[in-house]
Amino acid sequence: MNPQSHDAAAQTATQTGEAPLPLAGIRVVEFTHMVMGPTCGMMLADLGAEVIKIEPVQGDNTRRLKGSGAGFFAMFNRNKKSLPVNLQDPRGIELVLKLIASADIVSENFKAGTMARLGLDYATLSRLNERLIYVSHKGFLPGPYQHRTALDEVVQMMGGLAYMTGPEGRPLRAGAAVNDIMGGMFGAMGAMAALLERARTGRGQEVQSALFENNVFLVGHHMMQYAVTGKPAAPMPSRISAWAVYDVFTVKDGEQIFLAVVSDTQWKLFCEAFGFADLAQDARLAGNNDRVEARSWLMPMLRERMAPLAAADIAARFEAQGLPYAPIAKPQDLFDDPHLTATGGLADITLPQDGAGSGAGSGGAGNGAAGKHAKVPLLPITLGGRRPGVRTDPPALGAQGAQLLETLGLSATQIAALTEAGVVGPVN
Repeated sequence: MNPQSHDAAAQTATQTGEAPLPLAGIRVVEFTHMVMGPTCGMMLADLGAEVIKIEPVQGDNTRRLKGSGAGFFAMFNRNKKSLPVNLQDPRGIELVLKLIASADIVSENFKAGTMARLGLDYATLSRLNERLIYVSHKGFLPGPYQHRTALDEVVQMMGGLAYMTGPEGRPLRAGAAVNDIMGGMFGAMGAMAALLERARTGRGQEVQSALFENNVFLVGHHMMQYAVTGKPAAPMPSRISAWAVYDVFTVKDGEQIFLAVVSDTQWKLFCEAFGFADLAQDARLAGNNDRVEARSWLMPMLRERMAPLAAADIAARFEAQGLPYAPIAKPQDLFDDPHLTATGGLADITLPQDGAGSGAGSGGAGNGAAGKHAKVPLLPITLGGRRPGVRTDPPALGAQGAQLLETLGLSATQIAALTEAGVVGPVN
């Protein structure tokens, strides 16, 4: 940790009347793109670290993605500074090495060998600064697969998650970039653990996080199910549920609602709430395991009885009894979720002027939406009752870059010359 940076962060927090965030004073230099690496940097930034995003001179390609990638940059790059640098130019390498000299953490998620070719690998940088923590986000941890190119979907297929998500014979990727996001989270967790260890030893270390191993961790309980029972776990659509009532019901006007009754006490409350005295008194349904065995006839009966009821009515009865239920929401519905709105779970951001995606929606960004306001989910934690929030918007290309270069001793004239030469991109 840079003591001057920590003091400055603490002073700023004092002036604003807020306690410093846990990672205030920690400097992170990240060479990342897409989701996995940026997620790690976003987590560290949300927790107070100064995160400097090194981008190509023309900007991170993620800024220009469309379709399912349109929200990547806006989601995973808040609270960061941007410095566009040509790493193929020795002068660009010299600039980032100066930044790294004052850094606590370097984070990267490029193909194996890329950072070594640039002289920015851990072996090289650790000789310059033994306190440096270096986080590598890869497809696979070192081993027989490490040469392969991995994507979230690739490891979901080979790691059993797609098999568990789809129906029999139809492997289906999960509906979010679960391995990319969690891989970045584990990278951040490893970085924070390394910071604690460095406080004891005075030395940094390399931290590695990988998509495939993350995916294996996600399906670990299915692996253990096989170890315990000797029977393979069935894909979710055809699984034998541990609970009798644990499914989506189609009800009045075609609406859908997820309902769960997962204990004998809940079963009694459910039957009472809906006037199912006959089911409550049926000895064949006395215990949870009995109801699981009876699913073949019980569930069609329940579906028939629930079908004429409105989803709002069902929800109200479940709510009154403290029973688990859920409406079937779409991502865009969450912009107006009353709980998120009331608890501050969504924060305002302004989309970068150089574009951060496409798509339409009440809270999202459309084509040409740069500069517009949107809502973004915060980290799902509280620290002493506070949610780590958005201090700065996802950066426009070069945002705060000029200030960073000035801290390296460059004058405005020198910065202009490097920009003209294509060593750095536009900075402000």
